Amino acid sequence: MNRPSLTDAAVVAPPSATRGWRPRPAQLALAGLLAVAWLVVPAVADDYWFSAVLLPFLVLALAGLGLNLLTGYTGQLSVGSAAFMAVGAFATYNFSLRLPGLPLLASLALGGGVAALFGVLVGLPSLRIKGFYLIVSTLAAQFFVQWVFVKFGWFSNYSSSGVITAPKLAVAGIDLSAPAGRYLLTLGVVCVLTLLARNLVRSTTGRHWMAVRDMDTAAASLGIPILRTKLLAFAVSSFYLGVAGALWAFAYLGTVEADGFNLNRSFQVLFIVIIGGLGSLAGSFWGAAFIVLFPIGLSHASDALFAGSIDPGQLENFQRIVFGLLIIGFLVREPDGLARLLHRAADALGRRPRALTGPAPHRRPG
Repeated sequence: MNRPSLTDAAVVAPPSATRGWRPRPAQLALAGLLAVAWLVVPAVADDYWFSAVLLPFLVLALAGLGLNLLTGYTGQLSVGSAAFMAVGAFATYNFSLRLPGLPLLASLALGGGVAALFGVLVGLPSLRIKGFYLIVSTLAAQFFVQWVFVKFGWFSNYSSSGVITAPKLAVAGIDLSAPAGRYLLTLGVVCVLTLLARNLVRSTTGRHWMAVRDMDTAAASLGIPILRTKLLAFAVSSFYLGVAGALWAFAYLGTVEADGFNLNRSFQVLFIVIIGGLGSLAGSFWGAAFIVLFPIGLSHASDALFAGSIDPGQLENFQRIVFGLLIIGFLVREPDGLARLLHRAADALGRRPRALTGPAPHRRPG
């Protein structure tokens, strides 16, 4: 038998094998964006941009990412995101307080782990209930967590006000307490967890999640373990939310109390997912950008057009009206949110950005 020559192999090989790998335009754009985020932004941004725009955007994007794994990819509805954020924040605080010398990143990981365990407990009823009843179950967890952290002073180290304060923010001996340092810490955590989420939703686990989302009865008939799949989604989602809660408390605010993780925070994370796009990793970032930038833009527009004559309370009410209208519009007309709209706009321009997008189009959880 004659062995094929190198010339024969070149003839039968696909064109991509002979030309070599070429990055897609979206991958180049993402690489450029990351380069700007890591190298340019820390050098040119001021404290206002770090504290009022970039830090809340990154933390809320991470929280939206966590909820999207549960609701967008697995179809499990939840309005208890702030509860998991609170568990992660208070757990991280206590690990740092009661285990002196524990590295900051280890405290964040352990705090996220405690939130994941709590998420598994909250997710146990998901085998028997779904939809509105599951929402009520997560809502009960939201109020229960707030009550526990207010009632029992041990979690806040018996602080008279119930406020917990950020531990020393340092990694490998590098002080990160400055606004630029807190931004770089948050950016690093968000980049790593986003990459993990991207790989996860493209794995067998991600396909199981989407099968359960689309039709759990059919998924069970295919041999997919429904309970284990749902509980894993609750655990992973809660881990992301727990880490986001710790970053919200310590990298963004510096101090926080249990009421800082109230029901309004849960709805804020839910709005990020709905506006950005259910079942889209990129949608979590688009939704967070809208949630953070829209109030700032509305305030600046009011000052420019009306010289600050509009009461801030009226602006806040108008903001809520806009959010409500957008949510209704996206749920009715475009459940895939801003991510799908921007994708269509790119298609119209002949470009198809694929960076950070989910592997399959979303079906509305029901």
